[in-house]
Amino acid sequence: MLTAIAVGTSGVLAACSDKSNGSGSSAPAKETAAPVITYRPANGATDVVPTSSIGVDVTDGWFQKLTLTNGDGKVVAAVFNKDRTSFNAAEPLGFGATYTFTGSAVGRDGKAVPVSATFTTVNPTKQVNGQFQLADGQTVGVAAPIILQFDSSISDKASVERNVKVVTEPPVEGSWAWLPDEREGARMHWRPREYYPPGTKVSVSAKLYGVPFGDDAYGAQDSTLEINIGRRQVVKADATSHRIQVITDGGVLFDFPCSYGEADKPRNVTRSGTHVVTEKYADFWMSNPAAGYSNVHERWAVRISNNGEFIHANPASSGAQGNTNVTNGCINLSTDNAQQYFQTAIYGDPVEVTGTSIQLSYADGDIWDWAVDWATWGSMSALPPANAAPPETSIPQSAPATPTDAPTYSGTPTTTTTPPPTGPATTSTTPSTSSSTSTTTSTTTSTTSTATSTSSAPTTTAAGG
Repeated sequence: MLTAIAVGTSGVLAACSDKSNGSGSSAPAKETAAPVITYRPANGATDVVPTSSIGVDVTDGWFQKLTLTNGDGKVVAAVFNKDRTSFNAAEPLGFGATYTFTGSAVGRDGKAVPVSATFTTVNPTKQVNGQFQLADGQTVGVAAPIILQFDSSISDKASVERNVKVVTEPPVEGSWAWLPDEREGARMHWRPREYYPPGTKVSVSAKLYGVPFGDDAYGAQDSTLEINIGRRQVVKADATSHRIQVITDGGVLFDFPCSYGEADKPRNVTRSGTHVVTEKYADFWMSNPAAGYSNVHERWAVRISNNGEFIHANPASSGAQGNTNVTNGCINLSTDNAQQYFQTAIYGDPVEVTGTSIQLSYADGDIWDWAVDWATWGSMSALPPANAAPPETSIPQSAPATPTDAPTYSGTPTTTTTPPPTGPATTSTTPSTSSSTSTTTSTTTSTTSTATSTSSAPTTTAAGG
């Protein structure tokens, strides 16, 4: 009876074994499999983008030990997943470097196999840097654009734009646009569709290290920017009224008599459109050999365009302020009124000029963002929305050069009374509208820029615009 049970039992077990794999063995084949190793990138790969997925994966096993080292033998930060079936680089790699994976993996068969692979990252012909025009933590006005200026031209703008993100709190509709290249290189501007709500928080992340820029150029570094939108202050400047109003959410802060561009020549027309405050100077020296003046000292100058337009004090035009437009394009105020406005102005405040014969445009400097309608602005993105209008054909790919014989302006943020001993050196170039354009180089109380000017001194008032 026991024998029969043993046989029967034996027969049952044999039948089960035959049914499972027909080999007489009860162990599944997978439990004896050797590990399969997959390298990212493949062993021996060259021209690897350093920010691509870098690692090693194993199936039918697990990693026993593994390191990633550079050509100098330095260990690169890397991590295993929970099951030790994936190993991934945890820091960006360098350009033009050789890296090696070294270690071992154990298969389901219990046997260890070596893990070894080498690859080389791309060595760009050019590494492109980008810099924001604003400082981290800066508080700016409701019309402030975000400008990312690069030190080279860029052929693959879409690749760059995909990796630059803007987040606002509260959410605000906005878009990037690529403006004509400066002498330094390409530039991208972001602005909201409407002015920012006061108190908005803005965060920008430019993850550009290792990003292909086209023509074998790559991004040199990542960068971030955090800014705050301050109070709402808008200057309403109607040239036909001979006055300006400074308006906040609380109402009209100032209502001053002023004088605008004489408009006897195109270069003396104050441009209509939304300007943006970018700099301000307690003291400013203006020079324009074509108009016959040099180092004329002006007070409380607030730049509203890189074409040379300022809101500033000019006692020489006091008799015209409030009744006649006599300037070379600037907006003249009395000294007391100019100082009051100066003390309230910050970078990014809009100045809305109306009532003149020429519109602000790309020819007037680096910030003409609000002169472009929203549909056209969206079309100037490298990733335009499907319904975007075609970009204006009149907007060039590169900004016009400043004439070498252009007159100069210079300013300092101090209240010193001695003009600069020598003329300023031009460090960048923006468009001009006529042969009488002017360059500007200075140290400021907000940001520093170099620009052209469409202005020359008026003949009916003292020099200095």
